[in-house]
Amino acid sequence: MKMLVCTDGSESSQKTLERAAVIAGGCQVSDVAVIHVYDNMQDISTLPKDFTSSEQIERFRKMMENHKKERYKVLEDAVKYLESKGIKARPIFKEGHPSHTIVKTCAEENFDMIVIGSRGTGGLSKVFLGSVSNAVTQEAKDCTVMTVK
Repeated sequence: MKMLVCTDGSESSQKTLERAAVIAGGCQVSDVAVIHVYDNMQDISTLPKDFTSSEQIERFRKMMENHKKERYKVLEDAVKYLESKGIKARPIFKEGHPSHTIVKTCAEENFDMIVIGSRGTGGLSKVFLGSVSNAVTQEAKDCTVMTVK
């Protein structure tokens, strides 16, 4: 069995990693991958029109670069957590729309199971099932999706 574990650094993500470690430790999982999708919606084209000085743009680029590095660290920490539980895992870092990218990666690499948290870092996380987990559940084909609460 091949398992794709989703992480975004949230508390729900930590619970997801814990559950994935239990499953992978108790089953014959041949491949465990941890995915983090960096949502790169903020780019230079979305800046206000008065935000045009080269200094402001450079500051924005550096801020986004630092944010991307922080997001990669979230992924590294998740892989280290699984490895501390005796689970060999590989990182997958992608940029794009989270749910679409997760589903696409799952299909491209023929994962049998996606393990995802019910809520992530989004603002309305206490009101609804997370929009990413909901979309992944609806869009994923030919694989099991486990949503961890």
